[in-house]
Amino acid sequence: MNIKFCGAAQTVTGSQVLFTVNESKILIECGLFQGRRQETYERNHSFLFNPSEVDALILTHAHIDHSGNIPNLVKQGFKGPIYATPATIELCKIMLRDSAFLQEKDLEWVNVIRKRQHQPELPPLYSIRDVERAMDLFQHIDFDKEFEVVPGVKIMMRDAGHILGSAGLHLEVTERGSGGKPLRVGFTGDIGRPNMPLTNDPNVLRDLDMLIMECTYGNRHHSDFGVVEEELETAIRETAAAGGKIIIPSFAVGRTQLVVYILHKLFDQNRLPEMPIYVDSPMACDATEIFKSHYELLDRETKRVFLDNHEQPFDFQRLTYVHDVDGSKKLNGLTFPHVIISSSGMAEGGRILHHLRNNIENPKTLLLFVGYAAKDTLARKIMDGQKVVKVFGEDHQVRCKIKVIDAFSAHADRRELLDYVGLNDPARLKNIFLFHGEVDQATSFKDALRSKGYQNVYYPALGEAFEVSPRGEVSEG
Repeated sequence: MNIKFCGAAQTVTGSQVLFTVNESKILIECGLFQGRRQETYERNHSFLFNPSEVDALILTHAHIDHSGNIPNLVKQGFKGPIYATPATIELCKIMLRDSAFLQEKDLEWVNVIRKRQHQPELPPLYSIRDVERAMDLFQHIDFDKEFEVVPGVKIMMRDAGHILGSAGLHLEVTERGSGGKPLRVGFTGDIGRPNMPLTNDPNVLRDLDMLIMECTYGNRHHSDFGVVEEELETAIRETAAAGGKIIIPSFAVGRTQLVVYILHKLFDQNRLPEMPIYVDSPMACDATEIFKSHYELLDRETKRVFLDNHEQPFDFQRLTYVHDVDGSKKLNGLTFPHVIISSSGMAEGGRILHHLRNNIENPKTLLLFVGYAAKDTLARKIMDGQKVVKVFGEDHQVRCKIKVIDAFSAHADRRELLDYVGLNDPARLKNIFLFHGEVDQATSFKDALRSKGYQNVYYPALGEAFEVSPRGEVSEG
């Protein structure tokens, strides 16, 4: 078996790992890389393998850094099945269409600049038509049901507890010449956090010979989620009392629904002032409808707090979902305190950019970050304290208040990642590969794993490949 790390290698975006087993090729994840614009376009356009040679694609969940380059894969020749859970497929329908639309809009002004510089225009990575072709290839797989993806490779999807429908993968790989004994390989996707609202606790992959795992927060501890309600209440109350507005850049899938859930609880408990809340994101609106159609996947707390009392967790009196452009534009004219939740979470596209352009220089505004932002994204620059940022190509002074609540994170932190791995005996789990994590996070986490007895821990570079013998012995190649 050969494993090649083609994305999210020593970074956190563009997840892609290629397995070659018994002459079959399986791609796990096909995400978009996000970062500096020129580098982003070039890396997303060019795969480190031939798409037409890939036999099957396995998708752990719908977030764009895991799914967003699928239409481009299909555009460049992939024709195999794409396996994912039913909720992931439903979310991909809206997220990939939105991704195609945003790429086209984003390139409009980029190409204006390129034209001025006498450079050729750049085409979008893919079109809506490419998205529709890709969706035709999806096949749904339920949790906890084993299936054979190619000869010699059986896969079972386990609830990863990250977002609706997210899965970790348990693979049994039986290579020719192995005598029929399978190698048990785990692929975590993104690992959720225990004791979080909405999502179930992660169903840990166990009894493994080898593990490929994310380490987004391998060197960080999140705040206890128990303080989130108090922090959010205080931030909103103080900003509203000063006559300001609260703008929350948020991932449309998963994070927006969690923020709405918490705000609903706070309003029910009379802990927030009587002020309107707007979810200004067509994709978040559509994604919320998918959440409503899959209440069976939500955790017991959600059922106890809302569903058992015949309340909808994602609807309440003060909340308005804004679908149309005119409704979004009207928000800019509001002069009274209010909350706007808008995507994208990394502020790299979507309606959040309009809200930033109109409010980032207002000292009364609170810009509240509730999610991870990759290096070189606009959100990360603001979170890191950059005083001047570009929005729609124009410089803006950052004069608004900034607050980050990291306890909202849907990624396991260092302690939770170590607990996850710790359910596997080091005597059996011989090899661990770390990906989907920046260098400072992965390096520290690698040392922590070794101190726990896991001696063979790798942190592959982009394009690095490894040969794995039927007995689980690893060599580079």
